[in-house]
Amino acid sequence: MPTETVDVDRLDVDGLDLEARALQPAANVVRDEPSECHVLDLLIILSRRKQIILRNTLAAAVLAAIVSLLLPNRYTATANILPPQQSPSLAASMIGQLGALGPMAAMAQKDLGLKNPNDLYVGMLRSRTTEEALIRRFDLLRVYRDKKMSDGRLDLENASSIVLGKEGFVTISVEDKDRSRAAQIANAYVEQLRKLTQDLAVTEAGQRRLFFERQLELAKNNLADAEQALKETEQKTGLIQLDGQAKAIIESVVKLRALMAAKEVELHAMRLFSTEQNPDVMLREQELSGLRAQLALMEKQSSSSGDVPVSAGNVAVGNVPEAGLQYVRKLRDLKYAETIFELLAKQYEAARLDEAKTAAIIQVLDPAIEPDRKSSPPRSLIVAIVTLLGFFGSAGCILLAEAVCRLRLNPDVNARLTTLKTTVFRPDSTPHA
Repeated sequence: MPTETVDVDRLDVDGLDLEARALQPAANVVRDEPSECHVLDLLIILSRRKQIILRNTLAAAVLAAIVSLLLPNRYTATANILPPQQSPSLAASMIGQLGALGPMAAMAQKDLGLKNPNDLYVGMLRSRTTEEALIRRFDLLRVYRDKKMSDGRLDLENASSIVLGKEGFVTISVEDKDRSRAAQIANAYVEQLRKLTQDLAVTEAGQRRLFFERQLELAKNNLADAEQALKETEQKTGLIQLDGQAKAIIESVVKLRALMAAKEVELHAMRLFSTEQNPDVMLREQELSGLRAQLALMEKQSSSSGDVPVSAGNVAVGNVPEAGLQYVRKLRDLKYAETIFELLAKQYEAARLDEAKTAAIIQVLDPAIEPDRKSSPPRSLIVAIVTLLGFFGSAGCILLAEAVCRLRLNPDVNARLTTLKTTVFRPDSTPHA
């Protein structure tokens, strides 16, 4: 019989290859089996406790529905206003005067984070003055059941939303239980903003008006003091009038000095908003220099004529007797105070007219009206969220309880838990030092 030759090496290789191929699916099955069994075990556990899960989920849904129905309806009223269009500010004017360096300065201004000028009006609406005025007007402390003004302001801030939109509109939204009161509070915000813009010097013209108003008040007080001083001097000296020459000299000197003082005040007011290179500032400085030269010339002429030099403390009074020198000085102070008051009054009226031309006009785009739909609470969303929480919470508690039971069935884990309980709850028998 012919002898068959067997290739042992090939057989061994083929056998190993077959064995490896046979073991590979088994390994895959072993690797995937624990995960599938784990998921199936969880589903089996949950299916056994499905009645508990359904009861808890239904109870959570019913409880959420009852609570949401008990919550009161809240309404949101919205008003949109258009802030005043801002004129170029002082910073922009200074940037324009820089010439070639203007673009670089503008970029620096942008990098510094300078905000939109309309943010000023948003800040005024959120100010403590505005909030307290609204709280007193609508008696919000009683509405919010607060005892302190700070708590009332906090509740009003939570109920109000003041936002500056990209379009440049300021949106004022107020949420309240009473739909009518919500609309009234939103419109009251606009009224309070108008009042603040009238009382406060927001624009440059308003700041000039405020500056001259303070100077005018000071000049008024000085005039009253001068009148009282002259009255006391008349009662003391008995003099009630001067001759024509002395009176003319006093009036001319007083008017010149008062005009110089008014120019200095006007120049100081302009320097608050302009630089030294401003043409108007340079013109006022030249006028002031001319007045000073004229006063110096009068002093020189008075000295050459043999009279007493005209200065801050001495005025040429001609043949006025020495007994009336005190009266002359008080009269000079009175004339000076009157002239200063008249000049400042004219500048104050001019500043008021300028402020009236550039007054901040608050335009209401959409006034707040009573809303016809509630804004909160979202009852359907509340019920849905609480129902899902009840379902997943019940399932999680069941799985946690099952895991604890399986751990207790493990002898090793059970022994460790017993040791832990004994260690924690056993009284400490170690003697204290």
